Amino acid sequence: MRSSRPSPLPLTLAGSVAGAMVVALDGTVLTVAQPTLRRDLHATFAQVQWTSTGYLVAVAGLLVFAGRLGDRYGHRRTFALGMLGFGAASAGIALAPGIGWVIVLRIVQGVFGALLQPATLGMLRTAYPPERLRTPIAVRTASIGVAAAAGPVVGGALATEFGWRAVFLLNIVPALLFGVLALTVPERPRPPADAPLDLPGALLLAVTLACLVHTLVTLPGTTWSAAVAVLAGAAFVRHERRTPSPLLPPGVVGSPAVGAALGLLVVASAALNGGLFACVYILQDGLGLTALHSALLSLPLAVLLVAAAPVSAVLLRRAGARATVAGATAVLAAGLLVLARAVGPLAFCTGFALVGAGFGAVMVAATHVVVRQAPAESAGVAGGLQQTAMNVGPVLGVATATVLMDLGPARSPLLVAALAAVAALPLCRTLPRPARASSAACAPPAGRRDATHIDLDVERGPHGRSLRDHEI
Repeated sequence: MRSSRPSPLPLTLAGSVAGAMVVALDGTVLTVAQPTLRRDLHATFAQVQWTSTGYLVAVAGLLVFAGRLGDRYGHRRTFALGMLGFGAASAGIALAPGIGWVIVLRIVQGVFGALLQPATLGMLRTAYPPERLRTPIAVRTASIGVAAAAGPVVGGALATEFGWRAVFLLNIVPALLFGVLALTVPERPRPPADAPLDLPGALLLAVTLACLVHTLVTLPGTTWSAAVAVLAGAAFVRHERRTPSPLLPPGVVGSPAVGAALGLLVVASAALNGGLFACVYILQDGLGLTALHSALLSLPLAVLLVAAAPVSAVLLRRAGARATVAGATAVLAAGLLVLARAVGPLAFCTGFALVGAGFGAVMVAATHVVVRQAPAESAGVAGGLQQTAMNVGPVLGVATATVLMDLGPARSPLLVAALAAVAALPLCRTLPRPARASSAACAPPAGRRDATHIDLDVERGPHGRSLRDHEI
């Protein structure tokens, strides 16, 4: 039942944006500061690599379970805990006396990052009506683009002027501020849970994803984690099929549209990050450009990514998710092909612009499908799955690019990434089409929007998802 008290939508959106930007900034500024950190702490390259790997493993393993905790205990609570813990861990890293402390605290930071990331989407899903989700998701995506673009510049300036510790001070104030603000807003009443938490499933999924990420990070080398990931994954699937209260609700993982959207997010983020990884070496080692010149050439990517977010929200309303994601994926593939053949500044800028526009639109539209298609009571799990896709995809893309560059030309990852994007286009056929006038006329009243909507949508037979398909 909905509370009669109006939802603080601006504060919810601000918190979602702040959480997404804090995480995005943290990753980008650290990359720039790592060389300085290594010199100051007399660390090895392997130790510095673990400041990123430890974080990624912790995040990937816990995102879905953290989303389930939000569904049960409230997304604002998990968001607040995640933000406060993230800020406290950042402060601890800034004061760390040695590289061992930095690695441990980065893992701790990953745990709290896993708590807050699904909540940034779960809060939006439970606060906004389904038909109004496009705009807040677009705003959140644009903020991530701004953070990704500003991170290297801000991180480089801070590390140069004040040292690497200043980089970790950057997130403390916004994390603590929005964490405290989230605690001041009461949670909406929730029905008591009628089933226990699936702790065995959460453990198996955490081991599977953590070992998968570890395997990808260590490529092209071999590691024990690959076999563990396969065994734990098989055990997880078997457990989920038998348990009466699975970690992944059938209403979420059983939706073909959600599965397709998650697959497209993995492919798009892998293509983007693998392509960018290759471009760094093409521009600096192949063409002899400086790091600054390379960053300036890639600036159109960030600009178009931010600009594509609001455009994608409009396209979703007018053309539907199917056409929007298909067109955006094609633009992404075209951009990667341009970069694969580029030789001059204009061609590189054009390629980066197309990649940014395509990826920005895919991210908004596919995320909208995942969040809206999921029932409100499973919004946290849906957010966790979306964030898992966005964490696994980049690791997969960089790992693939590393292997391909060891085996062949530096531009080969760009061609493979473009082919992967094209190969993913058939998934778009499963995504929702634009709403028809007839279905709009039969839409339920606004006050009955959520619960009735979900009940009506769960149909039996081969056309079980037809009602929901025409709502987006």
